[in-house]
Amino acid sequence: MSPAPAARSGEQVPPIAEAAHITKRYGETVALNDAGITIRPGETHALVGRNGAGKSTLVSILTGLQAPDEGEVRFGGDASPRLADRDAWRERVACVYQKSTIIPELTVAENLFLNRHDRGGLKLISWQTLRRKAAELLDTWSVDVDVRRPAGELDVEQRQFVEIARALSFGARFIILDEPTAQLDGAAIARLFTRIRTLQEQGVTFLFISHHLQEIYEICDMVTVFRDARHILTTTVAELPHAELVAAMAGEATGLQEPSTRQAVPAAAPVLLGVRGLSAGDVYREVDFDVRAGEIVGLAGAGGSGKTEVAETVAGLRAADSGTVEVDGRRPRPGSVPSALAAGVGFVPRDRHQQGFVPMMSIADNATMTIPERLGGGGFISNRRRDGLAAKMIDNLAIKTPGPELPVMGLSGGNQQKVVMARALANDPRLLVLITPTAGVDVRSKEFLLGKVEEIADAGTGVVIASDELDDLRLCDRLLVMFQGRIVAEMAAGWHDHEVVAAMEGVDLDA
Repeated sequence: MSPAPAARSGEQVPPIAEAAHITKRYGETVALNDAGITIRPGETHALVGRNGAGKSTLVSILTGLQAPDEGEVRFGGDASPRLADRDAWRERVACVYQKSTIIPELTVAENLFLNRHDRGGLKLISWQTLRRKAAELLDTWSVDVDVRRPAGELDVEQRQFVEIARALSFGARFIILDEPTAQLDGAAIARLFTRIRTLQEQGVTFLFISHHLQEIYEICDMVTVFRDARHILTTTVAELPHAELVAAMAGEATGLQEPSTRQAVPAAAPVLLGVRGLSAGDVYREVDFDVRAGEIVGLAGAGGSGKTEVAETVAGLRAADSGTVEVDGRRPRPGSVPSALAAGVGFVPRDRHQQGFVPMMSIADNATMTIPERLGGGGFISNRRRDGLAAKMIDNLAIKTPGPELPVMGLSGGNQQKVVMARALANDPRLLVLITPTAGVDVRSKEFLLGKVEEIADAGTGVVIASDELDDLRLCDRLLVMFQGRIVAEMAAGWHDHEVVAAMEGVDLDA
């Protein structure tokens, strides 16, 4: 592992931004471990890494939203401002996030100079002056947008250009672009890249963060790779073959490396899930696949690939624009969780805190909330019956708790996830849909949960696992890789990490 890059001795022009020996912890989680990056004036520098690599944490530190536990940030060779001095940070760095910070109800001019309005002698805002200054600002940076338009009427591309112009108006000449192409079509991406090159010629430096590695080769001069909270390498893009970039991101197989010993699912096994022509705008398009009884099928893909949305559609959280979902011979009503449950779908969502459980409710109530009809009649719930079912679930999933009455918020992360799994299994599903099922749990809980999934499949339940965590996907009989809303590859068990990551990132390893 190479050390984080540092400025060369005797160099006359200091880096426009430098983070050195950065460590950041959140409790027991190490988000960055002695990591760093050096960005030189005038370049477009890519920061890449798989989910959890530490990219977002570094951005929050580079933009002054939080302080590192160890290490330092410097701009132009000078120490970073105090965290409380937001104006000083804006003069040095700005970030254009994937989720726009433009206020849609205000005009473009109002967004550009929010809280920076010129006021006359009576402390009144001169709207004419505001619009003139806004027009001059956009003209300076060649942004063709009517400053009088409500920002909510702008498309994604226009909003990004307005945010870049706003950042430059503070004096910053270092801009971080966080997944800037995620919501753009091909023509808009080409225009964005043209604008980036033009701004580079005007002295603007960019840190470019993207899941689409091919874009790195199209627009970036340098690339830094993070993996597992550490700096792995920094080099020129032209000198880094695609295969080596993917290898740096993926590393060697770690974690749960034991090969699957599952028996092949018989070809005559009945189809429990049939997905045909499933499309939803630009989120996913023409998705087709089957899952047989006892089969575990993985949906792999990076952020924005559509894998999560396809899984949520199967589980009834979303409705597709077109196409069909058939579960065990039934077609649940699109976008209806109760209909999916009635068809025999069990579901573990991607965010247990927001979608998986009610924290103040007991383990018993959380685990049985999908099966009220089994807890009593006439609209009444038998506490004895509820607690009895919950006790069986607690035993089956080895949930560490003094009893079923404990609120879920009192459990560890791994045990909370087991409660979410218990709820998914409560209705004895024919099909189990899991989205990143081991996110934020310890290794022992991860092994237990994945072992339980395999046990459930061995009993004849069909399983879909949507994840970008390779450990979650190792037990799959088949892997369907999604990229930009489409299934682009199908892999049998025994795949290599590098080929999966390459397919997820849209990279040709032979290039």
